[in-house]
Amino acid sequence: MPYKEREINKLYYTMGEVTKMFDVNASQIRFYEREFDILQPKKNKKGNRLFTQTDIANLKIIFNLVKDKGYTLQGARDYLRTNKTEAKENQRVIDSLERLKSFLVEVRDSL
Repeated sequence: MPYKEREINKLYYTMGEVTKMFDVNASQIRFYEREFDILQPKKNKKGNRLFTQTDIANLKIIFNLVKDKGYTLQGARDYLRTNKTEAKENQRVIDSLERLKSFLVEVRDSL
């Protein structure tokens, strides 16, 4: 049986890694942390923020609402308060479509 390499998922991401993922400043991430209750990164003894996969997923939802759909911060907060499960499901669909798109682009480039 051949060796199959597994994808390694990190438990915690630093602020620097998160800012690179979303291509934003750390101040914007901290601002969204203050504005949205669903964003609760852990802090170590030094006070450095450590983001979990759940925090990353919540940030994706927030960025999708604010940047892509054009919601105001108050509108995004209200939407998340009333439609949290729907927002998570929509983000899951968006993520799977983005993975499919990258796979198809990779196949096209290999032809």
